[in-house]
Amino acid sequence: MRIPSEESPNAKLEIFPVGIPLRFSEIFGNDLPVEMDLGSGSGKFLLETAKAFPERNFLGVERLLGRIRKTRRKAFHSDLENLRVLRMEIDHTVRFLITKGTVSRFHLYFPDPWPKRRHHSRRVVDTEFFKAAWHGLADNGEFWIKTDHQEYFDRIVKVVEQSNAWVTPVEWSDEGYGTTDFEDLFLSKKLPIYRLRLRKCS
Repeated sequence: MRIPSEESPNAKLEIFPVGIPLRFSEIFGNDLPVEMDLGSGSGKFLLETAKAFPERNFLGVERLLGRIRKTRRKAFHSDLENLRVLRMEIDHTVRFLITKGTVSRFHLYFPDPWPKRRHHSRRVVDTEFFKAAWHGLADNGEFWIKTDHQEYFDRIVKVVEQSNAWVTPVEWSDEGYGTTDFEDLFLSKKLPIYRLRLRKCS
């Protein structure tokens, strides 16, 4: 499979922030609501969802170059003008690149659970991460989380309770959104998926 060069037309779908914070109106050329897929992977969820909701903008954050290029290539061939990708660590993006109150919805699906206790510090979800996410969300914005790892899910719930920054629980509803590769795999095997939907207190 040929990897497109940076001269490829689909390269325009990848953003390279020069300064901080991100300016979504400049990135997308409009002021439509922005949703962020944190850890967009192969881009399956991002692509399906951008197609389903053309009245919203979607930014996928992924650290692996091959996945970024695969997503932007597919988005280009599907004529998705409401999708962009950013090659960056999730934690850095949420903490340092987002203007206060500019994201309508975060999606964090199946983050690495780092199951060994000595690796727990590598998990993306902690109190400071949630504070940063709350700062970036618009009033009544939401944070959607899915994981197959029960212990990590329980830890996330505790972090949320300690933050005092969310109204929870909000009843889960997929609302026509796409699915990730992991989600399809777990559903096919009838394995449990733990979900949490959080809404920002204004």
